[in-house]
Amino acid sequence: MRLSVLDQSIAVTGRPEADAIRDTLALAAACEALGYDRFWVSEHHNNATIVGTAPEILVAAIAARTTRMRIGSAGVMLPHYAPLKVAEQFRVLDAIAPGRIDLGIGRAPGSDPRTAFALNPLAQQRPADFPDDVRDLLAWVSGAPLPAGHPFALVRACPGGETAPEVWILGSSDYGAQVAAHFGLPYAYAFFFADGAGAEPALEIYRSRYRASARHPASHAALCVFALAADTSEEAQFEFGSRARFRMLRERGIFKPLEPPTVAAAAPTTPAEAARLAQLRASAFVGTGAQVARQLEALARRLAVEEIAVVTWAYEERVRHKSYTLLAEAMGFAQPAVNR
Repeated sequence: MRLSVLDQSIAVTGRPEADAIRDTLALAAACEALGYDRFWVSEHHNNATIVGTAPEILVAAIAARTTRMRIGSAGVMLPHYAPLKVAEQFRVLDAIAPGRIDLGIGRAPGSDPRTAFALNPLAQQRPADFPDDVRDLLAWVSGAPLPAGHPFALVRACPGGETAPEVWILGSSDYGAQVAAHFGLPYAYAFFFADGAGAEPALEIYRSRYRASARHPASHAALCVFALAADTSEEAQFEFGSRARFRMLRERGIFKPLEPPTVAAAAPTTPAEAARLAQLRASAFVGTGAQVARQLEALARRLAVEEIAVVTWAYEERVRHKSYTLLAEAMGFAQPAVNR
């Protein structure tokens, strides 16, 4: 199983939002040193918790700070943009870091309807054409011709090069699975969105309908999973309180910067909220490095996926770095630190 990272540039209370962007850059360099396979960044808008709004810029900055691991978006929300512009951005990124760029694309807005309209007012006037946009994007990214008679057949995305970004379809529903299968692309399921609900049928659809492509003759599936490791299970559960508190607030439509675990632990709860908190703790991939590694390996076997991208939220950056370090050591691709 290959292990990667998905980072979302999380804002925390008491610190400027811009710190979250700089934290992402520092984490990327640390994860490359630890031996992680990929490092992906997300796109969200008008969100007080997740402040990474421009993955293409973050990918460029990470490319300048790394030399080995693949880096990319998870993902670019394609309905906001013209496929040609996205292709140009990622062709430039591939020129900066040849053969290391992943272009994960999704159909969700990554925001509320008002913000989506502000990002692209004209999108509401167009028919539902995500598959056509994916088709055009693939052609421009790879340098392949567009279909005969296409109005933009003479347009190419520059710069050209010997390598091309690897395109992924991201999703949390059956729809993305169908699109990925149709175009013969790798598929990443957002397991952490709803604690894995819907993952099995989506992966089944993807594999059963997969149409081989030149670059990907066989299907390739990944999961994006929340996980948090610490020296002890008790410490990990304590730090997880911040994420659990966010989840409970999100379910009430409240979005705010991540709170310290001490604040989360002291927050009053109703009996129903206490039951929900217990449910979140029971289903989370949280514990020591060895415990989390076993959970992830078991999940990969159960769903027969080739790789997992780990999402880790914590109020303090040192906790996140420690979590990724412990997990890398438990998985056997990082050497244990001395006197950590």
